Amino acid sequence: MQNLMVTGGAGFIGSNFTRYMLEKYPNYHVVVYDKLTYAGNLDNLKDVAENFPGRYAFVKGDICDADTVRETIHAHDVDTIVNFAAETHVDRSIMNPDAFIQTDVYGTYVLLEAARELELERYHQISTDEVYGHVPEGASRETDPVAPRSPYAASKTSGDLMVNAYHVTYDLPVTITRGANNIGPYQYPEKVVPLFVTNALDDVPLPLYGDGLQMRDYQYVVDHCEAIDLVLHKGQIGETYNVGTGSEMCNIDMTHLVLELLGKPESLIQPVRDRLGHDRRYSLDVRKICRLGWEPVHSCAEAIEKTVRWYVDNEWWWRPIKSGEHYQAYYKQQYEGREIE
Repeated sequence: MQNLMVTGGAGFIGSNFTRYMLEKYPNYHVVVYDKLTYAGNLDNLKDVAENFPGRYAFVKGDICDADTVRETIHAHDVDTIVNFAAETHVDRSIMNPDAFIQTDVYGTYVLLEAARELELERYHQISTDEVYGHVPEGASRETDPVAPRSPYAASKTSGDLMVNAYHVTYDLPVTITRGANNIGPYQYPEKVVPLFVTNALDDVPLPLYGDGLQMRDYQYVVDHCEAIDLVLHKGQIGETYNVGTGSEMCNIDMTHLVLELLGKPESLIQPVRDRLGHDRRYSLDVRKICRLGWEPVHSCAEAIEKTVRWYVDNEWWWRPIKSGEHYQAYYKQQYEGREIE
């Protein structure tokens, strides 16, 4: 397992994983395969291209394009697929479910078919805690029933079920990780933490959904990358592993912490009408992956603090995104007129 195809590798978690693997394993080669949608950005990999020119390659392609997927696997002698490619934002899935079905379900099928036909050594699927749905008490275990409640969560659940089916039916060597809310460098600023940090830096109101009492596990992205690495090398074929800090924080507490770290007033908080079908709480039981020898380095609060500092120090990256026409149009559509007085 030395020639990895990281699909969606120009996105947030995928780019961090690519950097992590190339830094850790001197003999590994990584080809990033990415469609470069609005959230895919080659600036996320700028330093990777400079630091690992002989071991890193980029191919622009859609995971729904079976021919290009196979051509890339052949051209780069790929033995392992790690699939980060997905439409990921719940709010966008409510506005436009079609794109999520195409990429997260059909695209996963295309990759699985390629892995099966070309007899790859490994296929790993990046999933999410949202497949379990709202968890009013306790913590979700890998054996719990899935109960997705948004088009995004349903599309990711469908992908997980297809991965498992290919393992059972075709004996494809697969693993799945279900991650909590990842935060950290290079996360597109539609997601809540980078959105709130960058808005606060510009003294723009922070659109907080509902009462802000939704519970989330904010996990630092590099901790997640370490967990994926461990599952790839030591995880049991056919198994699923939850990855998170094992604790949660209310969104309102996250918001207060962001403002405190930036020295900004709480008057910037602007309550807005809640998301349709908004899950109140996610919680992951992470004992299974901890038994492999992994543990999170950062708590939720530490992950938020580290993320805030990165956005403060890397305005060059996020300001062009937020001032762009695509982002501005999305922000207006998503938040205009939703204020709660």
